[in-house]
Amino acid sequence: MQNKPQNILIIGAGLCGALLALRLGQRGFKVSVYEKRPDLRKVNLSAGRSINLAFSNRGNKAIKLVGLEEQVKALCIPMYGRMIHDKNGHTKQSNYSGKGFEYINSISRSDLNGLLLNEAENHENVQIYFNKKCKSVNFEKTTALFHDYETKKEFVEDADVIFATDGAGSVLRQSYALGKKFLFSFSQNYLTHGYKELSILPDSNGGFQAYKNALHIWPRKSFMLIALPNLNGSFTVTLFLSYDEGTYNFNNLTSEEKVLDFFKKEFPDALEIMPNLVADFFKNPTSPLGTIKCAPWHYKGNTLLMGDAAHAIVPFYGQGMNAAFEDVVELDNILNLNLENWEATFKAFEAQRKKDTDAIADLAIDNFHEMKDHVSNPIFQEKRKLEMLLEKEFPEEYASKYALVTFNENIGYKTAMLQGRAQDKALLNLLSDGEISTTVDLNKTALKTILNKIKQETHRILEDDRIAGLKQ
Repeated sequence: MQNKPQNILIIGAGLCGALLALRLGQRGFKVSVYEKRPDLRKVNLSAGRSINLAFSNRGNKAIKLVGLEEQVKALCIPMYGRMIHDKNGHTKQSNYSGKGFEYINSISRSDLNGLLLNEAENHENVQIYFNKKCKSVNFEKTTALFHDYETKKEFVEDADVIFATDGAGSVLRQSYALGKKFLFSFSQNYLTHGYKELSILPDSNGGFQAYKNALHIWPRKSFMLIALPNLNGSFTVTLFLSYDEGTYNFNNLTSEEKVLDFFKKEFPDALEIMPNLVADFFKNPTSPLGTIKCAPWHYKGNTLLMGDAAHAIVPFYGQGMNAAFEDVVELDNILNLNLENWEATFKAFEAQRKKDTDAIADLAIDNFHEMKDHVSNPIFQEKRKLEMLLEKEFPEEYASKYALVTFNENIGYKTAMLQGRAQDKALLNLLSDGEISTTVDLNKTALKTILNKIKQETHRILEDDRIAGLKQ
């Protein structure tokens, strides 16, 4: 298949599209990328999208594949855990792992995207075109209709294969649904909550006004505030709040006074370092939080959905970008098999990948509830304390659900979900029943006994799920 000259068309030059273009360019394919927005390296684009993202092991696996690990590392700020803020402004750090070398990173979306675009364009066989909006895709003829924002004219491009990395609003996915040429399943589910981006600016010396190396979180049961650091000393702050439920919601925060009252009551320590709150609040859009699942991702050997176009998720596991990057790694692995044609390649890719992207979508919903509520629950804090100790003392034998998902990049999301959920249930059962405790002397012998109990209970739960048909 790969010995023939192949013209690849990629719709969307965001993070996934730029990485895919780079990798396919490295493999020798002729690649054309069309992006509806202006070149982010030349203009300032935000449009309410997250300014920074959580970058972790699965994403780094892709960055290693394309040989950019050191360049990307320079864009990262390590975050070793969650810094939890209560209503009185007291903080407590909850590390992501008991292993000191495991952490996630805050990274600028635009800086990373710009780096990938630069590297992709270094290949003479990769061309990237901006201000070209895809209007529809003829997936039977492998052609795409574009509108050029600069000339105001429409044009058609054809290719051997079309990849759609055009995000949650994917035009190719819409063309699949509207074309009615095959059985196409699609679901789009929104949370009752939306999100709004705010900011904590650097201090007068350009320094950070809060602890730099953590993801800050203000959990308030039905809503929350989070903050991630940026290299310039600022923090990107995100408010997750219901549209219409509760005393305070996006629909009733309509005046400066109401917004300030809300923050004074719920996030007083954040408000102290956010003099720009009101301006940000009324300038920036409120955006929805949704999950998209669909099938199939491909039509014969002509077209393929990847990244958010195939599987958009809510941001609460910090895995959206990482999952999209892992798509590129998985596709690259399938290409290494050199199957007979693109259709066989796409079938193999989806069979390998879809179960994992479905799993991380479900896990992201789980983590939404964990972050806004459970992190401040005493039994949850006791569970996390035990997990930290177990990971530190027995790094080869125990990894929490969070660690399985975030730091164990060589197991699939589905395996991590099944194992992690069973472990969580086992730990909470044992703590609730008083069979294990953090109040006793937790020396290595005691921790080994606890670990064995957790393993036995986890095995029992997994076996019960298997018998009940819950483990696929």
